[in-house]
Amino acid sequence: PPRSTLFPYTTLFRSQTKGFVMPHFFINSNQVTDNKISISDKDNYIHIARSLRARAGEKLLLIDEKQIQYETTILQITNSEIVSEIDKSYPSKRFLDFDLYLAQSPLRSDAQTLLIEKATELGVTAVYPVLTDNCAVNKSVAEKKVAKWQKIMFEASKQCERAFVPECFEVSTLDNVINNNSFDKIIVFCERIADKTIRDVFKSNPIKKEEKVLVIIGPEGGFSQKEFDYFKEKNFEMLTLGEMILKADTAVVVALGNIIYEYSNFDK
Repeated sequence: PPRSTLFPYTTLFRSQTKGFVMPHFFINSNQVTDNKISISDKDNYIHIARSLRARAGEKLLLIDEKQIQYETTILQITNSEIVSEIDKSYPSKRFLDFDLYLAQSPLRSDAQTLLIEKATELGVTAVYPVLTDNCAVNKSVAEKKVAKWQKIMFEASKQCERAFVPECFEVSTLDNVINNNSFDKIIVFCERIADKTIRDVFKSNPIKKEEKVLVIIGPEGGFSQKEFDYFKEKNFEMLTLGEMILKADTAVVVALGNIIYEYSNFDK
């Protein structure tokens, strides 16, 4: 049956003949006792019991903060609690085995929403909104959007059944992100002066398991000459995504997708 596109970390299945699948929900491991799971927190309870009108006997898929998934059957629903019995549990596989970070210059509303959603679906560990010289959004506006972007990450994580929800950090600068964190690799995608591709990099310096990789993508107007000089001074890898000029939100999807593809297929 088709998957609901509303929420991911808990999934309730109605009968196959009805062709309907309920969404996933996040739980905490302290809700698991004696092969049963109790759901009484307000948001999950209202969504499952009232919005989705779940019933005893239906299947419910849950995931906890330890990235353990639980296939369960609802035993009862009271006025304040849902109790499910665990049929099967196993570690989630919905994550990358290296840490992929994205530093990007915030875009205007709809484009940034799409970017955050797709970056989440592609498995980023976190997003750093960074102010660049040609940033289309001023600092005060961007700072007010961080909570919204984090909520989008939460909803997108549920939709694609991720093992954990990535973090959207507070608005910062490239210099602060780079100097205050430790990354194993830093990759900048900048079309106009780069001629190497991600495949070229993998041939000489492939991403390894559990490495921390920072991907930097600029605004619609591109990086300034000052920023290019900064990247050169730091000796960062500056890569191209091909001959086409891509919008910034498209570039994020293509860049992250290419990195994951090359990592998954390198030396296979």
